[in-house]
Amino acid sequence: MKQAIAGVTPSEVQEVNVMEVWPSIAKFTLGRLMGQLFGIQAGIYVFRVGNFCALAGIPFALALYFFRLAPSFFGTPMHGGFYRLTNRRVIVLRNEIKFSGPSVLPKFIFGAEVKSVELDRFDSIEIERLPGHHWFDAGDLVFRLDGVETFRLEAVSRPDSFRQTCLKSGASFVGIKQALAREPVHA
Repeated sequence: MKQAIAGVTPSEVQEVNVMEVWPSIAKFTLGRLMGQLFGIQAGIYVFRVGNFCALAGIPFALALYFFRLAPSFFGTPMHGGFYRLTNRRVIVLRNEIKFSGPSVLPKFIFGAEVKSVELDRFDSIEIERLPGHHWFDAGDLVFRLDGVETFRLEAVSRPDSFRQTCLKSGASFVGIKQALAREPVHA
């Protein structure tokens, strides 16, 4: 019996978004340094050094936050990027402003693809936490195939949930691909 599952689209039919995440400000060196300062536990109760640093660091954190969201100009890879998981692959996307063509006006491109990895190009995902990542609950996701790094996402916010979703989507993609390769299709 063939019955559709609500909200599920086969990868052969169409590429569909599963989840989208933005990197933390811990992606930047200054953000990681701030995370280290904010995590200092010396002091009593709420009067800790890290809490005072966090209070003083609010303007810098806001500046990094909006810099992270800003589109890149002329393809500079510094900012404006986010990550998308689809039913076929994991993609690094970037917001860009380009000046091209006869028009003098700039063109805003939301989600220009930078790089991607197919869901069958990894069998494990590790979380690497650099100093300063922990305070922001961020981490680098390292995609590996037979122990070799095939892809990396920097400073993913709440990396555990995105890692689990990527692993489940990858297992589903690989399982369906193997099942289709094993069984002949009958009309």
